[in-house]
Amino acid sequence: MNKAEAETESQNEWCDEIKAFDYTKLGVKGLVDAGLTKIPQIFIHPHLDPFSCEDSQFSIPIIDLQGVNTDAISRTKLIEKIQDACETRGFFHIINHGIPKSDLEEMLAAIRKFYEQDADVKKFYTRDLTKKVLFLSNFDLFQTPIATWRDTLALVMDSIPSEPQSLPAILMVYSKQVHRLGMTLFELLSEGIGLNSNHLKDMECAENITILGHYYPACPEPELTLSARSHSDADFMTILLQDQLGGLQVFHENRWIDVPPIPGALIVHIGDFLQLLSNDKIKSVNHRVISKQEGSRISLACFFRTESFGPTDNLRCYGPIKELLTDENPPVYNRAGPDIFEARDEVTK
Repeated sequence: MNKAEAETESQNEWCDEIKAFDYTKLGVKGLVDAGLTKIPQIFIHPHLDPFSCEDSQFSIPIIDLQGVNTDAISRTKLIEKIQDACETRGFFHIINHGIPKSDLEEMLAAIRKFYEQDADVKKFYTRDLTKKVLFLSNFDLFQTPIATWRDTLALVMDSIPSEPQSLPAILMVYSKQVHRLGMTLFELLSEGIGLNSNHLKDMECAENITILGHYYPACPEPELTLSARSHSDADFMTILLQDQLGGLQVFHENRWIDVPPIPGALIVHIGDFLQLLSNDKIKSVNHRVISKQEGSRISLACFFRTESFGPTDNLRCYGPIKELLTDENPPVYNRAGPDIFEARDEVTK
């Protein structure tokens, strides 16, 4: 067998393994439930960066939103703190955000309950991204050479049907709470970059919320795989709720840093499109999730976008906000849709 034939055979074996995994419609949790002791080849990530990332000199900003809408002095200080976090980190914790801790806990419990119920109840497993409710493992399973160790329940909140009875009742309550919180954060972000408080809201940055409820099962060989590979978020902003298991890391100054959970807190990630609109004044951040041998991690990511995901989307194009541009601060990007960093490269290279 020559080299070309060997590569073809290897590719065919990979395709067969991917198809067999997806055909079960049980996701990664199905592998664990079956008693798997070694992870399949399709999940093995070669040359992983070190997982141990302690840095005593690094602090993750914690922003206290107490008084944001009632105290002008507190609001001004909050805007300064958020702007500094957005310029230097691209992410931060928020506390006193207005969502009761009991609702956060109920939301996490509801997502866990969905995944841990009988397989025949989880009837949404599909790769049809035009659906508004779907359950699947790895959106890009057939497009990337290595899969990640997680399953996802995806919900487009502007058009959730009332039919699926196995969706948690707390979901609609929580999505409205997060939407209100997002509107407040967009006001603060607008003021932080020198614009009217309604500027980003008027651009419809909060028009659509897509929620991804991730389930990261315990992994028998966590040192060989990732639960989420390195990525930044292709949205304006993400508000993340995570349980207390940990595993989230952010890439800062050429190293991976752990983001320890804080009870009752939420995490805010600046998205790629907000970096574009601000002309790189504020930054999106690369992050990943490492796998754990003990315990199953739950997280709930709320993505603020103008459109939902899917192959039929006609995503709008954006460019840097004109009011922020000067002769000294020319545009870093052309107008761009999903591939915004290609647009930046076209300007800067």
